[in-house]
Amino acid sequence: MDERVQQGLEQDRTIDITTKGRKSGQDRRVEIWFHNLDGKYYITGTPGTRDWYANMAADPEMTFHLKKTVQADIPARARPITDDDERKQVFLGVFEKLEGDRDLDDWMANSPLVEVELDTDNAQVS
Repeated sequence: MDERVQQGLEQDRTIDITTKGRKSGQDRRVEIWFHNLDGKYYITGTPGTRDWYANMAADPEMTFHLKKTVQADIPARARPITDDDERKQVFLGVFEKLEGDRDLDDWMANSPLVEVELDTDNAQVS
């Protein structure tokens, strides 16, 4: 893995993701936070529905765009996390890194959660 990409994955939180619109088929790019938990990468959000999550459910292929420490476009695949035990462990790990209080039950029931599998060998670094 490119050293700059590694640094970005360790230090950054704000990224963009590009998904394929489930209805339009067009690329959809949005800014979002990601969470690095022991070298695994996750995307979630506060409770509620999200277009990006629906797009990933329809087509898990996406692009993960680092944009702070380094500019890099990384091919990726989303894996929705639906198992309650796995969701709980990930949310607890995310909550440890964030400030403020969160309602675990609400997040468990209503928040999107995906693990992002990155193809760092094919990252385009600029």
